[in-house]
Amino acid sequence: MSLCLVQSRALVGLEAAAVTVEVHLANGLPNFMLVGLADTEVKEARERVRSALLNSGLEFPHNKRITVNLAPADLPKDSGRFDLPIAIGVLAASGQIDGQRLAGYEFAGELSLSGELRPVRGALATSLALHAGGVVTRLVLPPGSAEEAALVPEAHVVRARHLLDVVRHFAPPAPPCTDAPPLSDEPDGWTRLVASAPAACASYPDLVDVKGQAGARRALEIAAAGGHSLLLVGPPGAGKSMLAQRFAGLLPPMTVAEALESAAVASLAGRFALQHWSQRPTESPHHSASAVALVGGGSPPRPGEISLAHHGVLFLDELPEFPRAALEALREPLETGRITIARAARRSEFPACFQLVAAMNPCPCGWLGSARPCRCSPEQIARYQGRLSGPLLDRIDLHVEVPALAAGELLQAPAGEPSAPVQTRCVAARARALQRQGKANHALQGAEIDAHAGLAHKASEFLRNASARLGWSARSTHRVLKVARTIADLAGASAVEVVHVAEAVQYRRVLPAGL
Repeated sequence: MSLCLVQSRALVGLEAAAVTVEVHLANGLPNFMLVGLADTEVKEARERVRSALLNSGLEFPHNKRITVNLAPADLPKDSGRFDLPIAIGVLAASGQIDGQRLAGYEFAGELSLSGELRPVRGALATSLALHAGGVVTRLVLPPGSAEEAALVPEAHVVRARHLLDVVRHFAPPAPPCTDAPPLSDEPDGWTRLVASAPAACASYPDLVDVKGQAGARRALEIAAAGGHSLLLVGPPGAGKSMLAQRFAGLLPPMTVAEALESAAVASLAGRFALQHWSQRPTESPHHSASAVALVGGGSPPRPGEISLAHHGVLFLDELPEFPRAALEALREPLETGRITIARAARRSEFPACFQLVAAMNPCPCGWLGSARPCRCSPEQIARYQGRLSGPLLDRIDLHVEVPALAAGELLQAPAGEPSAPVQTRCVAARARALQRQGKANHALQGAEIDAHAGLAHKASEFLRNASARLGWSARSTHRVLKVARTIADLAGASAVEVVHVAEAVQYRRVLPAGL
């Protein structure tokens, strides 16, 4: 009898839970049993491991009873990430590699039938979770996954291209017999990757393409400077989507920590690419998306669109067309920047610090308030706008009208201001906020608003009168105050004056139907 323990990791949300792959070889009827709450793709590893060993010229113990346990037994395991540790465990238990030398290593990778290693999702999330937890270990990963994991500072990552590369590294020190299998002789088959982030190469559509729309452009600048959410209301073809797609280019460049967090979520969903490193994501789900698609879910839980937009932009076009349950699910993460997915057996938490940019038509036909006649009745307009609840609209800081441009005005209008100078102003305004309070203006809560708003006496009177006349809630009043603080930061003013509050009040407009 022989027993071998190989270390690996399972992903539960963004947490990398330790998994011990226990492989036991015993005499008895030949069998290959895999236990430990394994999903279907994990159980299929039995056939992949068997074929990979044989096609690599290694020995598979056909005459043994093989039992593989993935401990802890109550932790769900999914994906093909356990193929490599299971294969290593079988080889060590059968004496083909030195099991004692496996200490200090953790393995993850999917095996092809020929023994080549294929990438697995979540490698960067695993490496980042180990770094955050202070766990010191050496990760052995396939090509593609290893490059992701090596982005984390101080990570010890080894890239292996083939199962034989791993076997060669852990082969017993004694000289092999003459009929031993030929080992891989690729010079870079087993390579230690140095932890280093690639040069930032973020590229976004430029705001110079937008002609006219001075009011909407100003609202985008305020939203980018203070981290505020934004709702664009206008007829079809007015440029709402064009403005939203250029919003990410106005945000400050990502820090290394932000880039790692954003990339870790994308890696968990299998959507990370090195060429998108340090680029703020813009997620644009279709309006038929469900609440689970937006906030995440499933078993085991996977991140939704709001988490994939972490440190980026979530653009919801045709906002009233989204299911009501999906929109209402956004209320909590808009406030907290995180989403907790609770299930009967387990709960997972994902980051969701995104900026919401939403767009909608003012009525079902879309032409209310434009040059073209509107065909909708007042009841249809009220019902259409009523799809957006008051609590959700209350959490959107800026409500901006985007009017349609006449053909003559559009063709003769000069090119708009490029994104670069607008981004420079936004970065400077956000730096003032960070120096003053340590966070962006939209994140101010409770007593922080009173402490850092710097509201002048006349401005306070103006805001109090506007709030009373328009019937705002306390949340609406505070959000107007935070927007006014951002406008003052853009102007370089230390105190919030009446002119700043007056502009902020204009962005707290209601929809045409009086919603």
